[in-house]
Amino acid sequence: MKSQAIVLRSIKYNDETLIVHLLTAEMGCVGMTVRVSRSRRAAVRHTLFQPLAVLDIEWDHRPKASLQRPKNAAVALPLVSLPYDPYKSAIALFLAEFLYYALRSEPQGRSLFDYVSHSVAWLDACARSFSNFHLVFLLRLTRFLGFLPNVEDFTPGAWFDLRSASFVARQPLHPDCLCPADAALVPKLLRMRYDTMHVFRFSGEERSRLLEQINRFYSLHLPNFPQLNSLAVLKALF
Repeated sequence: MKSQAIVLRSIKYNDETLIVHLLTAEMGCVGMTVRVSRSRRAAVRHTLFQPLAVLDIEWDHRPKASLQRPKNAAVALPLVSLPYDPYKSAIALFLAEFLYYALRSEPQGRSLFDYVSHSVAWLDACARSFSNFHLVFLLRLTRFLGFLPNVEDFTPGAWFDLRSASFVARQPLHPDCLCPADAALVPKLLRMRYDTMHVFRFSGEERSRLLEQINRFYSLHLPNFPQLNSLAVLKALF
């Protein structure tokens, strides 16, 4: 099996092995064991498996195995700034962790893979004004997961019901909702594109609050979605 793949998670199993989780174009989410090798001639170098790295990878697919073993791996998209810019690296670490939990039970889908890989390429190439990137990325990701917010019913002063992903005229009788001030930011985020998001202004407090609510939104719609360890780091930076 050959496929492009995006690295979502890489953890050390022991001194000789990493367990990595990838979003692949052909098979959806795939777990693999990767040997730690210091040889530059190794067909699979463990140093390639960094958060959101885009790779060309080949493996003998074993349907009954929970973890596959790669035969070859190479860089598919050379990243020139993402691994080295501290702000972009923090976004990459957060989004990789977010995607690992959000997509682990999702079926394969080429359009989802293309969306993520295109987004990684855009962030890497962007020179400035990317502080809203993760917010736009995560809200648009809901389109692929089946709970894109319905903004057709938005009116000024409406509340946003996180459970139903829709706007309502009155405050819901449960706590999973956004007040009108925060609810008004949802259509604004969905109108944004990567190339225009720099013209939309959010304060650091608004951005932090929105990030918390997006995490909460996902936890309501995806089973066992956790509070992410990297969330606090990203909030501190942006």
